[in-house]
Amino acid sequence: MRVLLRWFARAYGAGPHQLLLVLGAFALTAYVVVLLVPDPRFTRMLVWFLAAVVLHDLVLFPVYAGADRLLHAGARGGRAVVGWINHVRVPVLGSALLLLVFLPGIIRQGEFTYYAATGQTQQPFLGRWLLLTAGMFALSALWYLVRVVRSRYLDLGRDGN
Repeated sequence: MRVLLRWFARAYGAGPHQLLLVLGAFALTAYVVVLLVPDPRFTRMLVWFLAAVVLHDLVLFPVYAGADRLLHAGARGGRAVVGWINHVRVPVLGSALLLLVFLPGIIRQGEFTYYAATGQTQQPFLGRWLLLTAGMFALSALWYLVRVVRSRYLDLGRDGN
């Protein structure tokens, strides 16, 4: 049995539990598609979905993979006491996700409709996104500082100085 599992993992590239998970995801997707096909907006949703996949795979993925490689290249250059890459990655990811979600409000798309529905303007969206981004970077920098100080304090305790 173990030989068979090893052969499967070598041939497939992962264990059988991963294959079951992928098949379950495909089954769920098929179920949702079957529910949506009668909807007259299905074609529009399909076009948006395929455009998002293409945009992500051909544009966004190479951009953020390249940025991550640059971060790693910068990390190899110096000898940091504590790893700093994730202290940059996390606020960048949070900021990018907030930008993606609130971009229509930030660029004031549909301003009249938004005002008609809420009675408010979209004016504060950009400032709030910038404040949230600055806050995430500040918290990440503060946490990095705490880690560096703690690391140096622990190193002093080991040296006996």
